[in-house]
Amino acid sequence: MAESSLGKALAILDLLEDAEAPLEAEALHARSGLTRSTLYRYLKELQEAGLVASFHDRGFTLGPRVAELDYRMRRTDPLIAAARPAMAALAREFPGIALLCRRYRDRVLGVHQEGSMGERRSTYERGLAMPLYRGAASRVILAHLPAASIVRLQARNPEGFAEGGLGATAAEARAVLSAIRKRGWDMTSGQVTPGVTGIAVPVLDARGAESGSLSVTLPRPAIPAEEATAMANRLTEALREMQEKIPNAGT
Repeated sequence: MAESSLGKALAILDLLEDAEAPLEAEALHARSGLTRSTLYRYLKELQEAGLVASFHDRGFTLGPRVAELDYRMRRTDPLIAAARPAMAALAREFPGIALLCRRYRDRVLGVHQEGSMGERRSTYERGLAMPLYRGAASRVILAHLPAASIVRLQARNPEGFAEGGLGATAAEARAVLSAIRKRGWDMTSGQVTPGVTGIAVPVLDARGAESGSLSVTLPRPAIPAEEATAMANRLTEALREMQEKIPNAGT
């Protein structure tokens, strides 16, 4: 099926999002597969919308509208609004970072955080996309995906799954993730940031399908099992407080 015009424009944004620096037109032309005339037409429309900015001597990058959309999302997202008080309480109770994540495509994105770990910061923070197979905040989401999705993702990146403690095969990954799903929470140490431990519970919609995760990240290399269980129970309580504030939270 031919890609739609919207899909082609979004593909340009994807290229700019993944780039570490502005991309010149030639690089965008080579990577997008679009004709030059089509590429320049989309770039013009994206610039007019504020989604792309150009620098005459360096190329193209994401535009200021992206920052505005982020601001509007934080102001209007009902789940974030409901999460703030509960997450602030978590950050006070467990000195570290409380993080609310959402999944999109095959990534997990932190959409809100509370608290700080001072000089020792987690690299898993708001606005930074992470893979589904690394860290408790991601793995607890992955555990609730359909089996076919897990098999597809494992086949695409078996090394990443193994590094994330999910085994060397799709069958092993499904077994580990099934155990996480049954337990209702996950804990990992050092998978995202050395010397840091994360504990996470899934955010489920009204149908029981995953829509994100709620986690706490602590500047400690390990946490005893009994303490981890108590923290997971506290996270579950905080999640319940959040979801009581809005109907069908997480949908």
